[in-house]
Amino acid sequence: MPSPLIRLLASFIALMMAMGIGRFALTPQLPHLLGEGQVDLTGAGLIAAANYLGYFIGALEAMFAHRPAQVQRRLLGGLWLCVGLTLASYWAEGFWSHLLLRFGTGVASAWVLVMITALSQPLALAAGRPRLGALVFAGPGLGIFLTGLLALGANLLRQNSATLWLVYATAGLLMLLAMLPILPRPAPVAPNTAPPPPASNRGAIARLGLIYALYGVGYILPATFLSQMASVRFQGQWQADLFWPCFGLAAAVGVLLVSLRRHTPDATRHWLMATLWLQAAGVFACLLGSGVGLALGVLLCGTPFLACMQLVMQHSRELAPHATQRNAGLLTACFALGQLSGPLLAALSSHFSGGLQPALIAAGSGLLVAGALSWTPRQPIARTCRAPV
Repeated sequence: MPSPLIRLLASFIALMMAMGIGRFALTPQLPHLLGEGQVDLTGAGLIAAANYLGYFIGALEAMFAHRPAQVQRRLLGGLWLCVGLTLASYWAEGFWSHLLLRFGTGVASAWVLVMITALSQPLALAAGRPRLGALVFAGPGLGIFLTGLLALGANLLRQNSATLWLVYATAGLLMLLAMLPILPRPAPVAPNTAPPPPASNRGAIARLGLIYALYGVGYILPATFLSQMASVRFQGQWQADLFWPCFGLAAAVGVLLVSLRRHTPDATRHWLMATLWLQAAGVFACLLGSGVGLALGVLLCGTPFLACMQLVMQHSRELAPHATQRNAGLLTACFALGQLSGPLLAALSSHFSGGLQPALIAAGSGLLVAGALSWTPRQPIARTCRAPV
């Protein structure tokens, strides 16, 4: 059997592929689809919403996978679907085909995220390498960086969206074949003799779900429209294509920085509050509309993006270490529900004001509220999660 370090590396690659390609490849493709006349701006928003809806449904469904065989089927099925549906996008033309394919990749990427979280984090703790478990969440950031660089190269070579889908699918297939033999395997289910979590912890999990939903609303607006805002600011020049890979690289660096923090009983929620407020500053910076404002948006929104995800999952394990998969699915569903609200908020903002400024103000304010909600009295933390992360 591969060593825990090798299996954690496979988990990292799995998130890099499923999230960076399966989940987020739509963002650098939207300018292509709009420019080619396959969809209009309203259709692009609906396609993005379908992706978020699939992510929400996949996260909810993943909560009911309890047996090892069910976990394994969803993990492998999600990985293969991310590759297959991305490849199918090569032949897609028009609104409905792209909408259905993005819905499917949303479901698949949620399966992979929930299952990898449930498998990799206990594996890292059991191996005494919790920091490596935290670094698994840098995978989506490097995946975004990869898709952004591939999009930049395709644009410089004047390739169309179909060619770029094929490039993404090929990269995803290579990563999948490399990781398949070394993916972590679900362990047999042991009888659960642990007492149920205290009522205070159940309330804290609900609060954490609300925080994560507000975070979903706050992050999705710059993450979805940053490339478009950069394209408008730089009038379609190649410099606009740098913003998305820089966003991904900043996200990966953010996970690394947070993984190096010193551990204290209150450290996770304090860092969570800081990342939420930092991202709020990034959303407000996007209101400037200038190149400097967008660059600040990339730095201040991108750096805490995945770090916040890692901190939320870590805090949920501290509060309820024996319900890792269930809470990962529940929290991911809350996050996806927040994301679903983003396109609606943007549409209302555009309809009543002709721009995204009111939506960005609402999103930034929601992140400020989420940070305030994370400032709660100390919760009891299970001994099994006292190892530094």
